[in-house]
Amino acid sequence: MLWRHAFRNSSFGLLTIVGLNIGTLIGGTVIIERIFAMPGLGMLMLDGVLSSDVAVVQVCVFIFAAVAVFANLFVDVMYAVLDPRIRYGGH
Repeated sequence: MLWRHAFRNSSFGLLTIVGLNIGTLIGGTVIIERIFAMPGLGMLMLDGVLSSDVAVVQVCVFIFAAVAVFANLFVDVMYAVLDPRIRYGGH
């Protein structure tokens, strides 16, 4: 009873928060990788900014934006899966 009714209704708030925080989490990678000297996209992007390498910065921004867009798309699809009354685009 709890999983079938309560979980479905309470998961909308969780999905919304996760979808909104994806951008913050992606932006935090630059800071975390710099503090802990971990190699990754955040460190690559920061090195590109410091060395004025426009192509590297553009690719990193594109990857971060694509991850954010696909995360929001996933959240929207999960809304439709959890609540069948939500329909996008159809009749």
